[in-house]
Amino acid sequence: MPDLSTDEIERIKQSVAIKLGENIKRVRKQRNLTQSELASMVLSDRQYLYKIESGKVGISVSKLYVIAAALEIDVQDLL
Repeated sequence: MPDLSTDEIERIKQSVAIKLGENIKRVRKQRNLTQSELASMVLSDRQYLYKIESGKVGISVSKLYVIAAALEIDVQDLL
């Protein structure tokens, strides 16, 4: 099995973060929630949620489950 380069790993991490953020944003808007409302529901601040939705930060698996629960959606539907 070939080793992944640091650049390849970073590209994967970035693309996953972007796609996940886009999916969270899409579902949030479908639920007619603002970033502030969703952030409050998941005990985060709006700026952190903005960073998640824009793919600027990765999130933990537990935070992903909390967001999915708040959006009333299965985690797999966000991935």
